[in-house]
Amino acid sequence: MFGKLDLMQLQQLWWIIVSIVGSLFLFLTFVQGGQTLLSSAARTDLEKSMIINSIGRKWELTFTTLVLFGGALFAAFPLFYATSFGGAYWVWIAILFTFVVQAVSFEYRKKPNNLLGPRTYEIFLFLNGSVGILLIGAAVGTFFTGSSFQLDDYNLVMWQHPLRGLEAAFNLFNVALGLFLVFLARSLGAMYLINNIDFRLDLMRNLEKRLRRAAFNNLIAGLPFLLFVLFKLVTMEGFTIDPDTGGVIMEAGKYLHNLLAMPLALGLLLIGLVLVVLGVLSCRYSRTNRSIWFGGLGTVLVGLAIFFTAGFNNTPFYPSSFDLNSSLSIYNASSSRYTLTAMSYIALAVPFVLAYIAYFWHLMDREKLSTGEVSDFTSKEIY
Repeated sequence: MFGKLDLMQLQQLWWIIVSIVGSLFLFLTFVQGGQTLLSSAARTDLEKSMIINSIGRKWELTFTTLVLFGGALFAAFPLFYATSFGGAYWVWIAILFTFVVQAVSFEYRKKPNNLLGPRTYEIFLFLNGSVGILLIGAAVGTFFTGSSFQLDDYNLVMWQHPLRGLEAAFNLFNVALGLFLVFLARSLGAMYLINNIDFRLDLMRNLEKRLRRAAFNNLIAGLPFLLFVLFKLVTMEGFTIDPDTGGVIMEAGKYLHNLLAMPLALGLLLIGLVLVVLGVLSCRYSRTNRSIWFGGLGTVLVGLAIFFTAGFNNTPFYPSSFDLNSSLSIYNASSSRYTLTAMSYIALAVPFVLAYIAYFWHLMDREKLSTGEVSDFTSKEIY
């Protein structure tokens, strides 16, 4: 089946696969968003324990999906992996550090006689959910604004900025995208907690009200950053591959042209944003606990639109602002046809893995988290 596809078709297929994994990661950042709500939504130790135990059931999925995203990029587009992870390593080290302290925090936050105390680990969780997501958003933003690197004839990476990737956090577009993702994650986190926690007892009603307000307030807080990103996206000069010469040139309104040339990407973006808004509004103004599925699906669709706009229609998905012709596209950064074909057959197992995850997700969430499970939270808290 896959052996009949030519190299270009395989490259496009694998960009779609990478886009799906990356978009699923964006949805799963509800874990990070939930972590940042510990200091604002929770008022008592019991409420903190409820939030920690709820998101603690899923935190491994976010980290695993991030690793899977990096692994898929490494296998399908190794030149991008070598360029970004080998050149912009400080930003990736910073992101990895926030995820390491997240794992440590879940493990040691309630350990008896721990050296740092619960509050310190709660700060670590907040850093993972805020700084970590902000830097990931800034890194994704470089798909549109470019990075300062050059490749020689042997594809040796020469990074041209001393901050080694952290300079992305000083670009207004990148920061705005990162901040929007932070507030989106917080909204998703609030909606997930409402879906997962049993609020039938009176002592949990106030937490539910604060979470419903948090979902709405964080969407409002993220709206200016979203509007700025969308405005810049459709007006900014972008990187394009000249079909005649194969070289990279700048094109006015490039990403607007991409959206208009790919109605699927434009439709995914618009439908995704509408679903996110509907999810948040239903969470705020109704008693439903299923808003996370509207918001989550909308987030996945928006993520797909972002990746498709960055990678298709003769667009280098990792452009170089220093040397245009060092820019990487899905065509010059990919593995060989043989490797992509072999990987495509292996990828046939992915739906079964997703079904396995969905099944155990259902088992874990079949019964909502109750106060009885963490009633003696000083000794029985799972995380």
